[in-house]
Formats: sequence, C-alpha cells, structure tokens
Amino acid sequence: MTLGVVGLGYVGLPLAVEAASKGIRVIGFDVKPRVVETINDGRTHIQDLTDADVANVRDAGLLEATTDMARLGECTAISICVPTPLSKTRDPDVSYILAATEAVAGALQPGQLVVLESTTYPGTTREVLLPALERTGMKVGQDFFLCFSPERVDPGNAIWKTHNTPKVIGGITAECSRKGEEFYARFIETMVPVSSAEAAELTKLLENTFRAVNIGMVNELAMIADKLEVDVWEVIEAAATKPFGFMKFTPGPGLGGHCIPVDPHYLSWKMRTLNYTARFIELASQINSEMPIFVVDKVRHALNDQKKSVNGSTVLVLGVAYKRDIDDIRESPALDVIGLLEKDGAHVLYHDPYVPDFSEDGTKWISVELTDDVLQSADAVVILTDHSDFDYERIVRLAPVLIDTRNATAHARAAESGQPQRWIVKV
Repeated sequence: MTLGVVGLGYVGLPLAVEAASKGIRVIGFDVKPRVVETINDGRTHIQDLTDADVANVRDAGLLEATTDMARLGECTAISICVPTPLSKTRDPDVSYILAATEAVAGALQPGQLVVLESTTYPGTTREVLLPALERTGMKVGQDFFLCFSPERVDPGNAIWKTHNTPKVIGGITAECSRKGEEFYARFIETMVPVSSAEAAELTKLLENTFRAVNIGMVNELAMIADKLEVDVWEVIEAAATKPFGFMKFTPGPGLGGHCIPVDPHYLSWKMRTLNYTARFIELASQINSEMPIFVVDKVRHALNDQKKSVNGSTVLVLGVAYKRDIDDIRESPALDVIGLLEKDGAHVLYHDPYVPDFSEDGTKWISVELTDDVLQSADAVVILTDHSDFDYERIVRLAPVLIDTRNATAHARAAESGQPQRWIVKV
C-alpha cells in the first residue's frame, strides 16, 4: 500500500510523516525542487516536525519525495494538499487544485482512492475534480474513488496533531466514503464520516467561519470598550467565569494564518454565485480587517501623549508571526500594521525569535536583536504576537511607551504595581 501526498507544506508533510510512521509507504510530490531535496536529505522545512521525524521514516525506507508527477500511478491512495489562496479580489484561487487534479488524472489507475484535503468552496470535489478524473473513461465509485477530507492542522499545537485530531471524510458515493474511511483509519485515530463531499467541504468552512465571526465580534467589543474607557480584557475574563453558554475569544491586531482569514471567503463567494449575501461573514471580515488601523491609531495617540508624532518616531514591533510560538507569517496582521506605520513616516524595527527575516512588497526585513538599548531607544514598542519566549517583565520595565495588543504583559504589569503606568496602552 502506497500513499501519494501532493503538496508537502504545512498540511502535506505532517500527513506524509504520520502515515509513514505507521508503516505505510509514502511518496511525496512537490513542484519545488528545494523542498524535495530537503525531505530526501532527512530534514524538515515545517516547524511542527523535527528533522528526526523526517529522518526516521526516510531511514526506514517509508518516505521519499519527488517532483515527478508521473509516479502518482504507483500510489494506492492520493491526498491532494495544495494551497488554496484568495485572489486580490477575494475570489477563490483554485489553480493549484486544478494543476494537481490534472496531474492525478494523467496517472490515474483503476482502484485508486483520491482525496482532496485543500480547503475550498462546497462543490469543488464534485464539480472540478470529478469531471477531470472521469474524462479518463473510468467511473467514480467503481473504477476509482473520490472523497473530500478537510485538513485540520493547527500549527504550534503541542496536543492535537495529525494522528489524534478527528478526521472528517465524505465521498462522491457511499463506496467512496467507505474506501476513504478505511484507508485513513490505518493512521488516524478517529474518523468522522459524513454523507457527501459537500457536507465535508462545508464542515471545514463552518469551523473557521465560526472562529472568524466570533473574533470579529470580540474585536468590535474591544473598540466599543475603548470608547467606553472600559478594560475589555477584564470584561472577557469576567464573562469567561460563566460555566455555560459562553465561549472565550480574545481580541487582537487582526486575523492571520492560512485558514481563518481565508476560508470564510470561499463560502461567501459560493453564496454570491447563488445570489445570496453571507452577511455575518462579510461584516466579520470588515471588522477584522480594520483592526490594524485601530492598532496604529493607538500608537498614534500613545506617541501624541508623549508630544511626539508617528512621523520620524522609531517603532519597535514585537512579533510578526500570525500567532504565538510559530514561524508562519501568512496573512499576518503584523504586516499590515508595519505597512501603515511606515506610510505614516515611522522608522519601524521588528523582533521575532521565530521569523529571522521576511520579504514584503519587495522589501527585505531582518529581525533586530532585542537588547536593552533597542527597547529603551524605541519611541514606542508594539506587541503584535505574544510569543512565550518574550521576557514581558523586561519589556514592561524598559519600553518607554508600550502598546500591548494581546494583553501579554498583564502579569508583568501586576508585578510592577505601584509604578506609573501612563505609558501602558492596552487594546
């Protein structure tokens, strides 16, 4: 039995390593030669895996990577784990799915199981993959089997990994679902079969739309609390003591990552094709996209209180990853905050222990060392990502002006009680 994994990124490589660790032979496919070379050298380019994780299954002869898509014909099952970004107009970009599907169709063999894991709009598996695969002359549910099974990767989560996160799966036919569930159950602890591919597709969009809408609600509450001069964090902690009917969400500088800022737009786009407006999704997106502006406005007011302007001030940004303790900057609101500060004339520096450098709009950024001098000489320090590695007591003690968008310094501020806190600005 051989599993082919198309796309060896944040989703595909952990899936490949997990299957291989359970004794399944895996061939990983990627269009990037550097990724293929790294894996074949027994190393990882994904933070959630160690080099040892990859080396162990490589040494056992259970994992290899290649750019040769013709070798898809060697596989018993194929999982498609390619990116599904949005276009500049916020429409789904399924070009990676289309390319992967054509590659699979070109090598399709009788009896193969094909599973799409890339997040997409409801109907993609049936409307895009199925026609391409049936053009080979083979019949779904008889000659080959087609399912959708959404990825549920949470980068940086030390508890929920590929093997123990329940896996939803829905097939084009009942036999497709049965074949898909049977295969994944070899290396996934809990399978959750649903009645159709569309149900599985919508399940993933519900999960992340739920989070996007609730984050949008609490982000708006942060702005409301600011107008009322009430501590939003105190309100959230008080509400969280209710043992029923409340789920805690926290505000921040915006939405980031490969799922929550993107996935709801797939559903919204699909609804527009059916002449329906997904109002909650659109409103949440609007609020969340305004949070970087709100943060920069807090920086502006904090500097004004010091009789300084943003123009010409040095602003030190702490954290550019989209969430704590990871190296992923995809859709990170920190990039928007930096861009807005620069547009206002600020001299922006950043420090992130997980992101030593990055490029944005043709500019190369390099993380500065977080020395006492760097902290003290900045006109304002802005915490955008609450990494565990940060020494918050030191930051509170040395930063002349601090804008904490994550309430990461709450305990440090409590330790500094009795000290003037005028320069602490919370969002």
